[in-house]
Amino acid sequence: MQTRNHILDDLAKVAGGALSVATGIKRETEVVLRQQFEKVLNKMDLISREDFEAVRAMAAKARNQQEELSKRVAVLETALKIKPRHKPATKKTATRRASKKSPARTTKPSNWKTKTAKSETPGIKGAKG
Repeated sequence: MQTRNHILDDLAKVAGGALSVATGIKRETEVVLRQQFEKVLNKMDLISREDFEAVRAMAAKARNQQEELSKRVAVLETALKIKPRHKPATKKTATRRASKKSPARTTKPSNWKTKTAKSETPGIKGAKG
């Protein structure tokens, strides 16, 4: 009987030691993984949530100011009887614009130069002049 108790006691000690080693390995693995994730995130140059929220609030404030100024310009244009150049943006269209991604440009801006059949530079074959 005595030998059985010693064997069970030894097995319990070994199991307890293995459990504490496994717990230590788990903690060490978590620390190493956390450090690696932090290193990767720092390399990605991400902003913090606080910075994002601050910029978001600034953008909302700027948008509100722009809407107020657009309304004031519209009032001044009507007072001076000037035909408005464009329709002032409303909150409904502003939120719709913000929620959609801008489509890819399909037309060239008017200030882009177009290719001509003949060169206008002197000294080049087919040049005018």
